[in-house]
Amino acid sequence: MVQVPGIILFLAHLPILIIKKMMHVQFDVADTSLFNGQHIFYITTALTMVIGLFMIAFSKEKIEDEQISQLRLESLKWAICFNYLLLIISLTFTKGYDAIDILRMNLWLPLMVFILLFRWKLYRNNRLIKDDAL
Repeated sequence: MVQVPGIILFLAHLPILIIKKMMHVQFDVADTSLFNGQHIFYITTALTMVIGLFMIAFSKEKIEDEQISQLRLESLKWAICFNYLLLIISLTFTKGYDAIDILRMNLWLPLMVFILLFRWKLYRNNRLIKDDAL
């Protein structure tokens, strides 16, 4: 089960992000060096979060059948549609560095929406099966 390491990676990202916000660390845009400390910090935290979310999103379920595959596909479709709609609206009404922040958000938003939709549909499906059995 790959979900546990994925959850650990995602949760490890949160305290790092909170500490960064508390210290008011700002990325120096003028520094174009690829290996400066802030760039490496950003890349490591972003990769930790994305890899964790990816492992959570696409881990195999205990029972992986056609119905689970269909729920997964439908959730992915709606997550991508929602993400691009939000992206189009956001980029239309923003400019400058705000647009860069929106693009950074698109690194994790589709995976997060997919996970939430898939888990919700899986929960509803299991509940329907349980109610039908009674």
